[in-house]
Amino acid sequence: MFSTYSSEEPCFTSALPQILRSYGFKYASLKNPNTCWGGYTRAHGGELVNWIGPDGTSILTVPRYAVEELKPHSTWETIAENNSLAYVLNAFRAGIKEPVGMTLQDAGWEFGPWIKPGEAYKPGSDDLHDVKDSYHPTIFETWRGYIEHHTPGKTTDDWHFSQEDVLTSLVWGGQILQQVARNVRRAENKLVAAEKLAAMAAVYKGAPWPGASFDEAWRTLLLSQHHDCWIVPYNVVRNTTHTWAEWVERWTGNSDQRADSIAAASMAALTVRAATNLPAAATMPVTVFNTTATERKECVEVELPRGWMGAIAHDAMGQPILTEPARPGKVLLAVSVPPLGSAVYHLQSEQRILKPRDYLGSVKNGKIRIETDLYSIEIDGKKGGAITKLKTKGANGEDLVEKGSRFYLNELRGNFYNDGGFHSSTETPAKVTLVENGLLRVRVRIDGQIAGTPFTQLVAVTQGEPRIDVHLEIHWSENHRIGESPDGIKGSPLKKEFYNDSFKLQALFPVALKNQKIYKNAPFDVLESGLDDTFFDSWDSIRNVVAHKWVDVTDATGKCGLAVFTDETTSYAHGPNYPLALTIAYSGPGLFGRDYTLTAPTIMDYAILPHTGRWDQAGIWTAATRWNEPLLVRNGVNITNGSFLSLVKPGWQVTAMMISGHDLLVRLFNAEGKDSIQQIRPNFQLNTVNLVALDGHSLKRLDLHDSDIDGKELRITAPRFGIRTIQFKDVIK
Repeated sequence: MFSTYSSEEPCFTSALPQILRSYGFKYASLKNPNTCWGGYTRAHGGELVNWIGPDGTSILTVPRYAVEELKPHSTWETIAENNSLAYVLNAFRAGIKEPVGMTLQDAGWEFGPWIKPGEAYKPGSDDLHDVKDSYHPTIFETWRGYIEHHTPGKTTDDWHFSQEDVLTSLVWGGQILQQVARNVRRAENKLVAAEKLAAMAAVYKGAPWPGASFDEAWRTLLLSQHHDCWIVPYNVVRNTTHTWAEWVERWTGNSDQRADSIAAASMAALTVRAATNLPAAATMPVTVFNTTATERKECVEVELPRGWMGAIAHDAMGQPILTEPARPGKVLLAVSVPPLGSAVYHLQSEQRILKPRDYLGSVKNGKIRIETDLYSIEIDGKKGGAITKLKTKGANGEDLVEKGSRFYLNELRGNFYNDGGFHSSTETPAKVTLVENGLLRVRVRIDGQIAGTPFTQLVAVTQGEPRIDVHLEIHWSENHRIGESPDGIKGSPLKKEFYNDSFKLQALFPVALKNQKIYKNAPFDVLESGLDDTFFDSWDSIRNVVAHKWVDVTDATGKCGLAVFTDETTSYAHGPNYPLALTIAYSGPGLFGRDYTLTAPTIMDYAILPHTGRWDQAGIWTAATRWNEPLLVRNGVNITNGSFLSLVKPGWQVTAMMISGHDLLVRLFNAEGKDSIQQIRPNFQLNTVNLVALDGHSLKRLDLHDSDIDGKELRITAPRFGIRTIQFKDVIK
């Protein structure tokens, strides 16, 4: 059993302390002395620190020492590389008696050990960085052995580590990396939803748990998350003829196929399927599944039986619900689905296409105007399809579009340095079309151009839904160069064309908010950015500008803001005179001298969500979870209508559900909850219930309490960003 976690490239979450401790790890190391092409951790402290995560959990850690500088004239090493004399002497001066350095490759690379026998240091050497011999004596030791036998084994130096202490930069916007990120995110979302559905089917219907299929799906997804897939996607994998990116497409394809198959089988086990070849006078039941821990009031599309022109719908109690035509052969239903559960609706055939009496959208003078219960929106074709008005409704309604800005909301802009410099989608009028216009939803198609390249956007606005969805496709006919021109950075090997995102093709979101703050999420964490701006152009000044799932800009008081969701891990930009922007595309030199090119259409989904209050008050994490786990529709009746499990207090997420033997495991995450106490109400037979660690050992038995409604409930506590795993014993017979 390993007791120490050691990073190589800086590709990890700030929430690791609680994850590692729950798996039984005692120590961690953030040393990364000679694989820093993609970045490095911030230098901090002495020989040991208490690495404290966002939930308050601490783990004893070897950091990159404050005296461990980046190596001069290098773009991949610190001075700890090869136990350099400069590093070791700096450490001695800082009071570190037995500093640890060397290279991670000595752990087993075919070229190691890299530290060769040599002469001991001779005082008086002029350039300690260029001395070839390493410091001697040097001994080899495991991390556990080093911490327990060569350090005090404790420290009072508490480091409240932020995601912005992970100083990492990949070729964000590069099409090959964008495709990797999009494939990985899709597979992640599908597998999480499939696990929850399979767990419900196992508990309610005794469906066999497809453990072997899940294991294989997660195996190939984890391979796709391996850092070589992201930092060297063009490289051919050893002993194969395929690149890392091509393997990612295969691996995530396998994960997708297995997740889709498991989800379909699980929903089939939970429903009694109805006939699809129905006469005109028939009624067709459908079940809508919700895999999130939040009640959902949304619109879903349902495919109509062949020959049906339209449909009206009722809920399980016979009450009519709003229904309208959607895309050809489909109908849009306004549904309400309980958390981690399902709801049944009954469709009745209409032999004519029922059109709503009112419409959300209208067209006038090349502009499309949209009026929902939440927003007044204008999309201006003369401005390339940009949003020129986004006014919220209500007592404190205001137009979020920044007046007098040099940019427009949802404008595309980038530096096409071989095509005259910066170009914008607003330079060329766009054709704007209402492709769907009802009382429930409006979908606007924008056909525009940027630097002569056609693009299409589909903007969807739904009644009652605060999120505005955007689907983007850019139809490249040639490999345009987009980014900072190589001419501007020549002469400095530390500078890279792909660093400064403000030169890349971006979607811009200028908003009328004063003294703006940025909040952004990382896995199991949210932080308020401490960056004055996101711009850097040199390896020795890397900043963490990663947009994991969402980035949020607010005014200084937290009164209101605008969140941007992304369907792939990418980067964002922001500064005092630069609006929040999401990176869309880059073409040019990348890591290891590889040429990142545009060889296919750029396809991306993102969404914007205006809100009042700070990110947690506005439920941004919950909204992003809903976006990543859409409602699922199955033809037929679910006889277990209702919630499988519900949480009384908002702001918590159910991140995973799975079966282990005869037990059900449910993992909870307190993302936004102000109150650390949560009440959990299962809707299945209960036996013994335990709180368990990630490694499976029991932490304590949980008591069952009578709820204020029928049934039993559990009560657990977790701080903000805390993770808890509950084991329901013997629920599978």
